[in-house]
Amino acid sequence: MDHPDLVESSSRGLRHAEEALERYFVLAKRRAEQWGDGYLKLWNVIEQNTSGGKRFRPRMVMTAYVSLGGDDLPAAGQLAAAYEMLHTALIVHDDVIDRDFVRRGIPNVSGSYRDQATTAGFATPAAEHRGMSVAVIAGDLALSGAYGLVDRTGADDVTRLRLRELLDGAVSASAAGELADVDFSLRPEAPTVDEVVDMERLKTAVYSFEAPLQSGAVLAGADDATVTALGEFGRLIGIAYQIVDDVLGVFGDERSTGKSTIGDLREGKRTVLVSYASTREEWMRVRELFGSPALEEDGAEKIRAVLEECGARAYTEALARDYANRAWEALTSPSIPVATRDELRPIVANVLERAR
Repeated sequence: MDHPDLVESSSRGLRHAEEALERYFVLAKRRAEQWGDGYLKLWNVIEQNTSGGKRFRPRMVMTAYVSLGGDDLPAAGQLAAAYEMLHTALIVHDDVIDRDFVRRGIPNVSGSYRDQATTAGFATPAAEHRGMSVAVIAGDLALSGAYGLVDRTGADDVTRLRLRELLDGAVSASAAGELADVDFSLRPEAPTVDEVVDMERLKTAVYSFEAPLQSGAVLAGADDATVTALGEFGRLIGIAYQIVDDVLGVFGDERSTGKSTIGDLREGKRTVLVSYASTREEWMRVRELFGSPALEEDGAEKIRAVLEECGARAYTEALARDYANRAWEALTSPSIPVATRDELRPIVANVLERAR
């Protein structure tokens, strides 16, 4: 059950996170003014790319912090804001790697600066290069900002060092996962299911679930056993969440997910769905369609039909449920207090619901 006082504290904590982000950008833009309008404009674009969204990672920080007895909401808000800033940095860089110029239907950082260059008369290759170059700079600045926000928590030196180590671990894991994802695209054979799961854990689950939960616990003064147990829960539910996300990226409702169901197929994204399907004879019928830049909806439907026919969808959804159920079991650890357990259970229920 939800504890009304904890829910209210978490909500107030998120408001503190929003305020921390606002203050950070006010100071960053004030500093940027001395280096010209172009640099100030870049900070405005970074701020725009950080605004909105579900604030999922800050919610993980605040859920752990408040449910474990933390009561310095402004400090926790700084920490929560750090993980939102990290998220911004990673998606900006990810879009560069994927050569994407649009996110959720609007120009991203790369797209904004590409379009400006195109309007100014630059040829497409030069305009795209400018867009991606600026996005690299923007991602670097956002990453630096994440560390700066951790330092603004006002935590004692020992706690701040642990928080920095967790953030460092999240950055390192995400980089390793991104590298594996890039390498998958260069391999002639599809990666195994286990390789994809490990990549998705590193690339997304660590910085989205494990590290925010553990960071909130550390700031709240939780013992090592609790921090470790929350990390295990975060690992399992993070993997489940990402597997479901990949299924929805092919079979979901675009109106509710906000994501195209053809993009991953056109890109040739290596997911559990594809890794499983590639071991089946049926895959040969659509192998040439997968990853084709010219893929249209009729071809995508053929791929979806094969993914259903060969059992890839059923297998992947079952795997996501398995990880979610294991995360549910991890919550029963005696190291996780009842209040924290109650606050995290809805996350598991949500993943299980999405996996149906």
